[in-house]
Amino acid sequence: MWVLFLVIAWGAAILTCGRLCLAAAAAAEVSPERAGAGDRAHGLSLYEAAFLAGGPHRVTDLTLVRMGRERRVLLARTGWATVVDPVGRDELERSLITAIGPDGQSPVPAVRAAHAAADAVRALADRLVEAGLAVPDPARTNVTAAVRQVRAACGLVVLTGAAAVLMVPPETHRGEAAAWFALPLLLTSACLLIARIEIHPYTPWASVAGQELLDRVGSGAGSGAGSDDAGFLAALAVRGRKALADPELRAALCARLREHHP
Repeated sequence: MWVLFLVIAWGAAILTCGRLCLAAAAAAEVSPERAGAGDRAHGLSLYEAAFLAGGPHRVTDLTLVRMGRERRVLLARTGWATVVDPVGRDELERSLITAIGPDGQSPVPAVRAAHAAADAVRALADRLVEAGLAVPDPARTNVTAAVRQVRAACGLVVLTGAAAVLMVPPETHRGEAAAWFALPLLLTSACLLIARIEIHPYTPWASVAGQELLDRVGSGAGSGAGSDDAGFLAALAVRGRKALADPELRAALCARLREHHP
C-alpha cells in the first residue's frame, strides 16, 4: 500500500518541477526582435524602472512620492493621500488623481489598487513588454503558480512519506521506505532552492534585457535616498519603500486600509 503513496509523491514531484522549469524558460525567453528593441541607449525612465522593479504598485508609490515632494499631493502618516493640485503633468499623474477619487482624498492602499488597473499603467506595461523589457503577464503568472505547486508537492511528499512509514510494519525496514521518499523530497527541495537563487533576487517583472537596464539605474541610484530628488526617486523606483529614510513617508505608504477617516 505504501508503494501507492510513493507513486503519488513521485508523480507530484516530477510534474510540478517540470512545469516550473518550463514556466521559467518561457519567462526568460525574449524574441530577437524584442531583444533588439529593448537595447536602448537612453536607458529607462523612472516610471519604467519602477514598473520593472516592482510592478504597477511601485509605479503608484513613485507617482505619489514624486507629487508629494512637490506638495501637489499630501501624504499623511495615517495612510491617506489628499490632492492639492488637481492638474497632473502626465498620464500617470492624471490617472493617479482620478484613482484618488472625486473627493480628492483616499487611503493609499485603495489608491494603489485603483491606479494599478488604470489605462496609463497598462499602457506603460504594454510598451515595456513590446520592447522586450518586461515579462508578459501570463508568463509571470505561470512562474508564480508553478512555484506554489512545487511547494505543495514538497509538502505532499512529506505527508505521504510519513504515512507510508507508519504503514510499514515495525518488523520490516522502515528506513528503506523513508529513503525512497527522500528522493522526490530532494528533487522538490532542490528545485525550490534553485528557483529562489535564480528568481528571488530579481524582479519577476523584468526580462533579462530589462534587468540589465534596471541594474544601471540601480547602480546610479547610489546606496541611499540622498538629498537630490533624482537620486531619491531612482532609489525608490528600484528598491521600493525600503529606500525611504523618512519614517512619516514610509508609514504613509505602508499603511493598511482602514475604515476610519484620518
